[in-house]
Amino acid sequence: MELYDPLKTAKTKYLFFTGKGGVGKTSIACATAVALADSGQKVLLVSTDPASNLQDVFGLELSDKGTEIKEAPGLVVANLDPLAAAAEYRESVIGPYRGKLPESAIQNMEEQLSGSCTVEIAAFNEFSGFLTDDKKAEDFDCILFDTAPTGHTLRMLQLPSAWSGFISESKHGASCLGQLSGLESKKAVYKKAAETLADGSLTTLILVTRPEKAPILEAKRASDELGALGIRKQLLVMNGVLQSHDSMDKIEAALFEKQQTAIKSIPESLLRYPITAMPLRAYNITGIDNVRRMLSDAGATSEKSVEGLPHFYKLDDIVDEIHQSGKKIIFTMGKGGVGKTTIAAAVALGLSRKGQKVRLATTDPADNLSLVVGQEKEIAVSHINEKGELKKYQEEVLAKARQTMSENDLEYVKEDLRSPCTQEIAIFRAFADIVAKSKDETVILDTAPTGHTILLLESTQSYNQQIENSGGDVSDAERELLPRLKNPKDTEVIIVTLAETTPFYEAQRLSDDLKRAGLTVRWWVVNASYSLTETASGFLRTKAKEEVHWIQKVNEISDGNYAVIPWKPFEVKGKNLFELL
Repeated sequence: MELYDPLKTAKTKYLFFTGKGGVGKTSIACATAVALADSGQKVLLVSTDPASNLQDVFGLELSDKGTEIKEAPGLVVANLDPLAAAAEYRESVIGPYRGKLPESAIQNMEEQLSGSCTVEIAAFNEFSGFLTDDKKAEDFDCILFDTAPTGHTLRMLQLPSAWSGFISESKHGASCLGQLSGLESKKAVYKKAAETLADGSLTTLILVTRPEKAPILEAKRASDELGALGIRKQLLVMNGVLQSHDSMDKIEAALFEKQQTAIKSIPESLLRYPITAMPLRAYNITGIDNVRRMLSDAGATSEKSVEGLPHFYKLDDIVDEIHQSGKKIIFTMGKGGVGKTTIAAAVALGLSRKGQKVRLATTDPADNLSLVVGQEKEIAVSHINEKGELKKYQEEVLAKARQTMSENDLEYVKEDLRSPCTQEIAIFRAFADIVAKSKDETVILDTAPTGHTILLLESTQSYNQQIENSGGDVSDAERELLPRLKNPKDTEVIIVTLAETTPFYEAQRLSDDLKRAGLTVRWWVVNASYSLTETASGFLRTKAKEEVHWIQKVNEISDGNYAVIPWKPFEVKGKNLFELL
């Protein structure tokens, strides 16, 4: 696999970097921007990530106006704040209705406009200005965007009915109503932005991933979605590839083998695009010196030990506390790829060993968990069919919407029903049914709804009651479950993260979201840490030292209620799940 070379890649004026959280797209974008500026080009780098760490990378306070980087003449960096933009946009939509509609209707509108979909649209609203600005196109040779819009967002913005006024008044029960109701004046800008994105002579989509199964599948999904919308000039950057390894060090050798297996499994649809590799680096990409080093220097040192780790618990300690507390509903939450499914299974095993009757509700289609938990007589596994549950929910909502809506407006509803939030609601309904039917069991779910989804379910229920149009959007099982979720004596939430920048910040946002919904987060788990392994590799020991900062941050945010699990040199499934306890 050829090494990533920004000067070969940046052949179009606009470059969009996208990929799953934590794969290193910001680092790749920064390295590309600096390399282009060093080659004499005028470069603008724009981040729309709510948890952007561009200010840490360049050691400067940044704004949405653009800041010149003196160490890299020609480079200007702008840090947009989509959360602030979303708040401003939200108020512009809701403000006219305050004092005119019932308070429950206002609360419903606020929740409809508070989810990640709205933030993404607000981000698109912000960077579409950069994308369509003729003066910026003239001032800069290359404009880079850290975080591209998803296919879902682009499709919504292209729907003709999205510009009608029906959305804010709709009662059909889908998940993300009202997001677009204040954007009519932007229609021409969005149209031009969408056309620019699809023009291969102007725009390149750079899919960033890691040599791991989940991020690769996420890259495929993004590639397929955006390709279907005409954004077909794409390339894949495989970030963090271990180029060589010490075969005598079992940790490093196992990591190398895992990566090579993942690389060999790249889906065919991605293989048709150019694929390049960025080698694994042992240091955090902060400071412009490290940004430049990223393209040339591995940065390994001879670190002998990792110091500065605050006190932490083992996963078994968390299991013991849950057992003592008698809680019956357990969630493992976190972004995809951090290992929440395996943590859920390990907690189930731990509780089973203590004599509890446990039901593990999983959306894992691979059924790997049944290799162990299926043999434990005290553990039952309920497999939630994500696609099946989503289809069932979509059909219910559409059947109801067809009673009152035109075919034109139904197109918006159909797109709304493709949103990630809709899938969460569908899975939540299946989970609620499992809990409702289970007696004398502790139920563990590895894919849980976010705080936004829970509030959305509540507000929909409240709003529907207010307008006497309950329509069956919230089932009895969900209605009974929602109060239980907010009772800390009944429900335990475990947030799973990695000791890295983006996974931490995404987990922090999830935690804030849950608190907003009234759910108590007591435990965090830092998964797959090199700091607790016995590797003798200087390279991996250096990486382990870099983890300490993020483990300390988890220690602070959790008030010391966190466990650390070492990276395992084997696939964690089957009997190997016991190794996590």
